[in-house]
Amino acid sequence: MANRDRRGAEKRGRRAEFLAKWWLRLNGYAVLAMRFKRPFGEIDIIARRRQTLVFIEVKQRQTIDAAKDAVAPRAWLRIARAAEAWAATQPDLPDLDWRFDLIAVSAKGIVKHFRDYWRP
Repeated sequence: MANRDRRGAEKRGRRAEFLAKWWLRLNGYAVLAMRFKRPFGEIDIIARRRQTLVFIEVKQRQTIDAAKDAVAPRAWLRIARAAEAWAATQPDLPDLDWRFDLIAVSAKGIVKHFRDYWRP
């Protein structure tokens, strides 16, 4: 039963990331990477819009508010470490501003983008 719950959660997470990716593209963002993982942290989506590099956490819950509340402060620190690691692998990337966003997705597929949601 635990494996089925985990697979269901992974499927919902992938769906939320898919919706977030398309929302970003439709709103002028270039998606640079998805699901960047390191042992010390991971980033769901890395995107760029104009002169800003955006590291995005995607959360899906029953409601937008529940999704907003689902990110623990310690998770943001892991995301910040992963962002530094990703940027270190991009020597040709120009000097850009950084921003940490949240995209919350409701169970009904409603997408809400919270820009500059957190700062390290």
